[in-house]
Parts: sequence; structure tokens; C-alpha cells
Amino acid sequence: MSGGGRREPAEAHRLGGLRGAAAGAAAALALTWRAGPVAVICQVLLTAVQGLLPVAVTLLTKWLFDALGGGREAGGPSPVALAVGIGAVTALTVVLPLASNYTEARLSRGIVHLAQQRLYGKVNGFVGLSRFEDPEFLDRLRLAQEATGSAPQQINGALFGLVQQCIAVVGMVAVLASVSPWLTVVTVAAAVPALLAQVSLTRRQAALRWTISPRNRRQLFYQSLLLNLSAVKEVRLFGAGGFLLGRMDAETREINAAEERYERKELALQSPPAALGALIAAGGLAWMAHGAASGRFGVGDVSAYLAATAGVQGALTATIGYVIGGYQGLLSFRHYVDVNALPSDLPVRTDPMPVRQLADRIELDDVWFRYREDGPWVLRGVSLTIRRGEAVALVGLNGAGKSTLVKLLCRLYDPTRGAIRWDGTDIRAWDPAALRDRVSAVFQDRVDYDLTARDNIGIGDLAHLHDPDRIAGAARRAGAHGFVEELPRGYDTLLSRTFPEPDDEESGAPSAGVALSGGQWQRLALARAMLREGRDLLILDEPTTGLDAAAEQQLHERLRAYREGATSLLISHRLGTARRADRIVVLADGRVGECGSHAQLMALDGEYARLFTLQASGYVEHVEGTEGTEGTGSTGFPEDTESEEVTV
Repeated sequence: MSGGGRREPAEAHRLGGLRGAAAGAAAALALTWRAGPVAVICQVLLTAVQGLLPVAVTLLTKWLFDALGGGREAGGPSPVALAVGIGAVTALTVVLPLASNYTEARLSRGIVHLAQQRLYGKVNGFVGLSRFEDPEFLDRLRLAQEATGSAPQQINGALFGLVQQCIAVVGMVAVLASVSPWLTVVTVAAAVPALLAQVSLTRRQAALRWTISPRNRRQLFYQSLLLNLSAVKEVRLFGAGGFLLGRMDAETREINAAEERYERKELALQSPPAALGALIAAGGLAWMAHGAASGRFGVGDVSAYLAATAGVQGALTATIGYVIGGYQGLLSFRHYVDVNALPSDLPVRTDPMPVRQLADRIELDDVWFRYREDGPWVLRGVSLTIRRGEAVALVGLNGAGKSTLVKLLCRLYDPTRGAIRWDGTDIRAWDPAALRDRVSAVFQDRVDYDLTARDNIGIGDLAHLHDPDRIAGAARRAGAHGFVEELPRGYDTLLSRTFPEPDDEESGAPSAGVALSGGQWQRLALARAMLREGRDLLILDEPTTGLDAAAEQQLHERLRAYREGATSLLISHRLGTARRADRIVVLADGRVGECGSHAQLMALDGEYARLFTLQASGYVEHVEGTEGTEGTGSTGFPEDTESEEVTV
């Protein structure tokens, strides 16, 4: 993972702007053509015709005034014919934009759809987790997500707008040149400062968006805390709403201040070129009026000058706008291009070895790991063997490296040093997807999907998503079948208050889905893992979180039966649960401190014994009050009731 949040300096971002825009232009053009070649051709034709229409109106109007003023040449069109021509062109001016809007909207939808498919396909293709824990990547990804919805339309609109305005400018310049060549040069030259000012502003705006992106993400984070149901409970209880509002307000103020500084610069740079263009137009009109009064110009010439000057300045202004809009879109699209150009976050062999069923053991050989090159070591030379069919418990204080070790076993990261071997083969020799297909897991930070109960379980093994018996069987093993069957639609009940579901197919009236308790969600997570039958390694990271004592006891019995003969790794702070493992491994400061059975570690009188005794002390009063009663172990723990233990 890169630099732990290191950001590009704004100047470096600006210097790379033109290169980024060029890369974005090539990608955007290819994407546009791929999204709809027929629509592109239609749009180009419509755009070209629309660019000629203002020129046609200007010429027809000039000829009409000349004809009405007695300047009609022999054999030239009559005033009536010219008026009809102006009417026809005006009708096209009204109708063609409607057709163009339809074609452009259809093309834009295709571009957005294709861009989203490619972006999310790329993100889904990242093998590990490192990019998703890199703040710089998350900022770029957010900008890339925004770009897929807005940048294609900006680029698309700018592309066709430029074609139209360039045609209009060329035509109007030709008309203006026929009236006064030197005024043509001055009018066009007046637009250059405005163009340069806008280019400078656009580059500043792109740098601004990149600079304030972290603040935008934090602002959205505080907003989500004020709106998310899970957070709102705690926010209300602790009265933290004002605090969060203050944090959000501070981010908003900083964002607004940065944008205001940009807008002041925008005002200072745009005003002089705009004033210059207005003065040139006014001066040219005065000169034409003087020439008309002296007989050098006719009425048609004056009308052509007025229309052509307005047309040239309007077209140049629009051209500048399209250039700037397109440039902004391209700079924004650069983030999309950059994300799609990222290499794999984990090395994957082009010719991976086939994954074999575990026959003997999984070995961690002197494994060192840290999340950043300059970060602290999380694991420091861990060596551990998990034999086939063995139940190993991993215990230790918070931050000892237990969850990190799980990530390495699933190859969500690679060890910084050392190796993890599966029957003697380094797991880096395999396709990560094939390796993960041999593993099932319940993670401590489980995901509660806003999907149906069936989908929540079936997502654990999509091959059996539509197998109701397999789904129900997994739910039974996890103790979830009973409450799922009682839901309004059983396994097809939507488990979400965020999205509505239809009350019935006839009325289509929406209603909110069902909200589950934390313990019920935990059972679904277990069912999701249990759906993956026949896997070689079962990882249980705090599998009974959120369950009451009775439910926990029942579930541990089910888990013991499910793990019988399977290779499993149990991570738990509840040492009364870990004691039943074949071996217990104690992690401390990223190292294996102790390893052995419960009895061996208690006899060792080391860290495990200290932690176990600390937790057991919570039951001393219970033991004293029930001495000699059935159901308590020699240490004072009720046999399967650890929900009140002191967590270490």
C-alpha cells in the first residue's frame, strides 16, 4: 500500500494536468465510440448542420435587406423566397436541437453505463485490501466515481459543442471578413485573453477539487453519522449531535473558504477580457455606423456586421466555454483513467498452480507484516503450524495481530517477510480466488446486507443461492431457521429499513423491510459460512458476538459438531471458549508467546494463565454461591456461558 495517505502536491497535480487531459481525451473518445457508434455519427451530423444554421440566417438576412433596399442583383432570389428561406432555417434551428438532445442523452446514458461497469469491474478486480485502506486511493476513487456520472456528459457535450461552434465561428468569420477584414482580426484576437484566463482557472479548479477532497469525504462521514440508524442511537444517547454538527460545520467552512478564494480569482481573471470584448464590439459598431452614414456600407452590410459580430463573439465565448468544460471533464476523467490503469495490488501468477485439498498442514514460516513500508510491525516473525483436522484457538490482547493473521491466511495481504505454505506450497503460487474458495469464515466485523434473508445466506456460496434446501440447512445449523421462517415473507423477506419492498404484487404499495437484532444478524453470518460445505479451513473470528448466554451455549454446541474433523481457526477473547481447542496459540506483540493445550498453558503459568484467571475471577461469586453444583468447571466458568467474562 502506498505512503499511508501521502498526497500529491497541488503544483505537481497542475503540472500533470495537460498530460492527464490528453490521456483522458483518448480514453473518453474510445469510450464514447464504444458506447454507441451510430449515435456518435448521428450526433456529429446534427451538430454540423446546427453549426451552419446561424451562418445561413445571417447571410439570408443580409441578402433580404439588400433586396429590400434595392441592391438585389439580376436573377437573385426574391425577398419572398429569402423570407421563406429564413423561416425554414429558423424552423430547423428549433427542431434540430430537440433531436440532438435526444441523441446526446441516449449516448450519455450508454457512456455512463459503460464507464461504471469498467470502474467497478476494475475495483472488484483488486485482489487484496491494501488499496481500500489507502486514503489517497479512496480520494481518487471518489473523484473517479463522480467522473463516471458527470465527466462523460461534460466531455461529450464539449466535443459536439466544439464542432458546432467551430463551424459557426468559421462561417461567421467569413461573413464578417466580407464586410471588414481588420474588424474580423480584432474581434477574434479579443477572445484570446479570455481563453487563456479560462484555461488557468480550470487548472486551478482541478487542483482545488483534489486538495479539498479529503475534507469532502470527512464532511460526508459526519453527515452519515447524523443519519445512519446504528450511529443515531449512540449519538442521541451521548448527546454527541452538536459535536458532530460542529465538526461537519468546520469542514464545510474550510471547503467554502477554499472555493471562495477560487471564485475571487475567477472574478479577477474573467472581468478584463469580458470588458475588452464589449469595448471592441461597441467601437466596431460605431465605425460601421459612420461608414453607413457616408455611403460606404449598405443596410445589409450593417445588419451582417451586427449579426456576425454577435455570432463570432457568442460562438467564441461558447467555444471557450466548451473548451473549459471539456478540459474540466478531462481533468476529472483523469481520476477514472488513473484508477483503471492501476496494477494489481497483489502479484498474481499468470500460470497459477492448481489448489489442492488440504492433506497435511498449513504453515506460517517466520511471517513478518506491516501495513505500510514506514509503519510499525504488526507481526514479528510468527511461525505456526495448523494441522489438518485440528482446531486451533488464537488468543491475545487487542492489537496483538490476530485479525491481521487471518487476512494473511485468506491472502488479502501478502507477508512482508516470510511465507505461508499449504501442504508445503507457498500460497502465492495459487490464484487467490481459488485459495479463498477452499476457506470459509465468519469475520468479527460482519456485513449486514440490505438484501433478503435468502440472499444474505446464499452470498456465502452463490452456486447454491437458488437451492432452498441447502440454504435452510445452513440456517438450521446456525440456529437461524426458526426466526427466518417467522418473517413476513420467510426467506424472501427484505432485511432492510433502507429500501422498500412491495406489499403485494397487485397493489405495489411499498413497505419497509424487517430490521433484525445483532444476534440474529450474527446467526445469518454464521449460516453464510456454514453454507460453504466441504472447505478445508474454517475461520471463526469472534463467531458468537452479539448472542446472549443461552444462545451462545447452544451455538457453540452446533459449532463443535460442525467443526468435527475439520481444520479450524478460532479467534476469541473469551478464553472459556478457546479452552476446548486442540491447541491454543497466544499472540503477544506480534509474536507467538505461548502454544499448547489449555492444561499445558495453565501449568505454564504464563500470559494465558494470567488472562484466563482474570476472566475466571468474574465468576468467583457465582462459584461460591453454587459450590458443588453441576454445570461449573474446575476454573469456576459455567460450562458454556462466557457472555459475562471480562474481555481482554
